[in-house]
Amino acid sequence: MDQLALLFVLLLGAVVSVPVGDRLGLPSPVLMTLLGIVLALPDFVPNVDIPPGLILPALLPPLLYAAVRRTSWRQFTANKRPIFLLAVALVFVTMIAVAAVAGAVVPGLPIAAAVALGALVAPPDPVAATAVAGQLGLPRRLVSILEGEGLFNDVTAITLYHVAIAAAVSGSFSLPAALLELLLSAVVAVVVGTVLGWLSNKLMDVLGDPTLQIGLTLLVPFASYVMADELHGSGVLAVLTTALFLAEYATDPDDVLTRLAGHTFWEVVDTLVTGVAFGLIGLELHHALSTAEGRWGEMLGWAGAVVGVVILVRLLWLLPATWLTQRLHSRRDQDEDIPTSWRETIVMWWSGMRGVASVALALAIPLEMDDGSPFPDRGEIVFIAFAVIMATLVLQGLTLPWLVRRLGVQADTEREKEFEKELATRAARAAKKRLAEIEQHEDLTEELSEQMLRRAFDIGVRISPDMAEDERREAHEKRARRLKRIRRIQGEMLSAARHEILAARSEPGADPEVVDRVLRHLDVRSLR
Repeated sequence: MDQLALLFVLLLGAVVSVPVGDRLGLPSPVLMTLLGIVLALPDFVPNVDIPPGLILPALLPPLLYAAVRRTSWRQFTANKRPIFLLAVALVFVTMIAVAAVAGAVVPGLPIAAAVALGALVAPPDPVAATAVAGQLGLPRRLVSILEGEGLFNDVTAITLYHVAIAAAVSGSFSLPAALLELLLSAVVAVVVGTVLGWLSNKLMDVLGDPTLQIGLTLLVPFASYVMADELHGSGVLAVLTTALFLAEYATDPDDVLTRLAGHTFWEVVDTLVTGVAFGLIGLELHHALSTAEGRWGEMLGWAGAVVGVVILVRLLWLLPATWLTQRLHSRRDQDEDIPTSWRETIVMWWSGMRGVASVALALAIPLEMDDGSPFPDRGEIVFIAFAVIMATLVLQGLTLPWLVRRLGVQADTEREKEFEKELATRAARAAKKRLAEIEQHEDLTEELSEQMLRRAFDIGVRISPDMAEDERREAHEKRARRLKRIRRIQGEMLSAARHEILAARSEPGADPEVVDRVLRHLDVRSLR
């Protein structure tokens, strides 16, 4: 088996792990990690030969972009307090605690190297958190907090990691210089992300074609990451800024085809890249295990101490942080998402799984110092980092579904239905308002006007049937059954038309391009 065959195995596993995970009640990223571990055992499976410096730029941009598409800038600003406490403050606290414990238990580990270890294991993985939380049916407020934490904590952790590595390699450290680097990294990233988002938005208007527009969205996250990184900014923050800008300003309500195709495209990208990323985590385990030859007891003891600190610090931080957030929460902060019970706080604690970023940062630790000497305790740091990743990702990932069921934490479906009903009412009201404006400028017959008014009402009812009044619900249900029958018949007619056109594709003299163009028209008609 060569590298290309291994990649195809991971891609196939990414697709299969989703339905298997749904059936077993387990998160697909955890299953892909286990698959990677199994693939790393046979001798005929090659070692993964990817430069560590390419792991983050190759995998993180599309994953971050796909995650941001499911949220909004408004949601981030509404949750700025819990996101700051988790994505910034908790990363600092975890880094300091891990550095202190690692420096105490690992003999001769320099302070800068211990801080680098703390920084690379501090951030929970945004992809793991989003994928796991989404599959378990958690309350939307918890999913929002976990997404916000996962998306922004990499910004803090990666910057701190680079500062610590630079200090370890050079042997010198300046706190003012480190703080200035952190500030400049954030400023450069925001500027690059905003400018690239604005340019991409303008370019989409020029391209016009949905295929080209969706293709551009695939390139933009990589461009944003690389440009910010070249300018010594945070590539992660740049991708987040670009994605949020496009989500807010590059959405045309009437561009239905691009929106539907784009949603499907990014679902595919997210599934495949997530699977490959977590499969690589399992495959890279051999790098860590090779350093523990003959020292298993000693190194497992060090790793166990750090794993315990990572898990315990998150719990000890979340309990008072949640209490403080609840005390500061006021009626003006109705949009802020916070845990409402100790059960939800426990679920948030156990959801702190490490993943792709931690693996890439661990493998990216340089081999040598500036003076040519080996980087101190590099093997030990990599082993401990992988122990933290496996303990949090596999152990917590496999037991989280059981914990959620045991605590009875689930989504508030009634609240979601109420919000859906509110949106349906607003949609119907907007349609009626537009109909009234048309009636002022066009001479509509009374019959046509009444028909259009009923259709405006039906727009909302089709979104949320609860919107219909009791006395009108039965009449609507009759219309709905009639419409369903019409659509079924129309669907069969369109199916016959598509079969005929596809048959024409193989006929002598048929132009495939013309056939495909006609087929696309029929496909679009089927979506209406």
